[in-house]
Amino acid sequence: MLTNIGYKPDPMSKSADPCPKSAVSHGVGIAGLVGLGLWTLVARHYGMNGPNAGLAAVVACGIPMVLWSLLVDKVHRNPSTGVDWNAPARSVRSMLDISLVKIAGLWATWLAIAVCYCIGRWYWTGSYRFAMDLLMAAAPWLLLLSIPYVIWLDRRLVEPRDACFAFGQWVIGGAAGKADMAQVANHARAWAVKGFFTAFMISIVPGNFASVIDWRLDDLLHNPVALTGFLIGIMFMIDVCMATVGYLLTMKPLDSHIRTANPYLGGWLAALLCYPPFVMMGAGGPFDYHGGGAEWDVWTHGMPALQWGLGALLVLLTAIYAWATVAFGIRFSNLTHRGILTHGPYRWTRHPAYLTKNLFWWFSSLPFLTTTGSLTDMVRNCALLGVTNAVYYWRARTEEQHLSADPAYQAYSDWMARNAPVPRFFAWVVGRKPDAPRETQPAE
Repeated sequence: MLTNIGYKPDPMSKSADPCPKSAVSHGVGIAGLVGLGLWTLVARHYGMNGPNAGLAAVVACGIPMVLWSLLVDKVHRNPSTGVDWNAPARSVRSMLDISLVKIAGLWATWLAIAVCYCIGRWYWTGSYRFAMDLLMAAAPWLLLLSIPYVIWLDRRLVEPRDACFAFGQWVIGGAAGKADMAQVANHARAWAVKGFFTAFMISIVPGNFASVIDWRLDDLLHNPVALTGFLIGIMFMIDVCMATVGYLLTMKPLDSHIRTANPYLGGWLAALLCYPPFVMMGAGGPFDYHGGGAEWDVWTHGMPALQWGLGALLVLLTAIYAWATVAFGIRFSNLTHRGILTHGPYRWTRHPAYLTKNLFWWFSSLPFLTTTGSLTDMVRNCALLGVTNAVYYWRARTEEQHLSADPAYQAYSDWMARNAPVPRFFAWVVGRKPDAPRETQPAE
């Protein structure tokens, strides 16, 4: 029998209330940064700024992260992979029926995504065209390699009848057995996330990479606006390349597979409002908060001290935003559960990327200042940016609702409420005291 004996830790002791272990180590993201940094230097030296050079940047940061994950963290040994490397591999013949059903489900999934790409006209114009050309070139290889990969993995999975198998059953029909519809739905949601966001991320990689390669460094240290723009460009490039790796490497042997995709409609609506073609905050959109306004460099013109200070703040906010993506390593993606992070900026707040992104918009656009001198524009811009902030708060809450089904997230969330500076600050503002952790011991 266990009893609660209260909580009176030594405030100076870090072990009194330890943070739950993170699913990702610091080393994964650092390895990716090193690889990306080296390739960026090479590309700048030789002036390689094309789309393929941007794609190579994704590879340059992805390979070191995979190697670190396998060789140092040994993530393939985690029980959460569902793979038993110690047990003898099953025979191909014994697994072939299951594997064929899964391959049918996987190919049907890719066909459905391809049809959606064909329907969405925006996928065939602008920067999206590069993503479509790349995926079309990769499609035959993916189809071919998926056959040995699925068979190889099924021979080692503890339970090969997973969500992909259920979807294959649903596609084939009665001959393959009755499908678990909960698994079918989870498979569909997971691949909807992957299909939608992978194309978007690939489409913006070349532009973000080229902006860093093409940036002129003349008098950079003497121009706070130029230096701020260059450093912010680097941070966005890091964010985009790292996030793209995350969407591409959803694989069980790397323990980076999607456990669950957000099942709540509100979560999907909140997320999709922030991305094209549904984005509401872009130029001319319903939540566009730039009407009659100007960016920070206009309002600080002729005030170098203010430019240096505000520029430094914007770089800091963007750096934390990029760090929040780097912390994921190879597991970044929206609307999914791929393991609970508790390290890096996720020890300060549960949503460091959302917090810093929204603060950045306030300090970069200064919506309370307008070039028109119109009070109407000022009120509208501030109100619409507030609505944008509310959308991200909505996203955060739906993500918490999704992840709270995992006891590991519950433990992390409770620890954050007691220890993290941002949750503690807001708790102080509203006058709420965090619950003390429970300490148990055998009853006498």
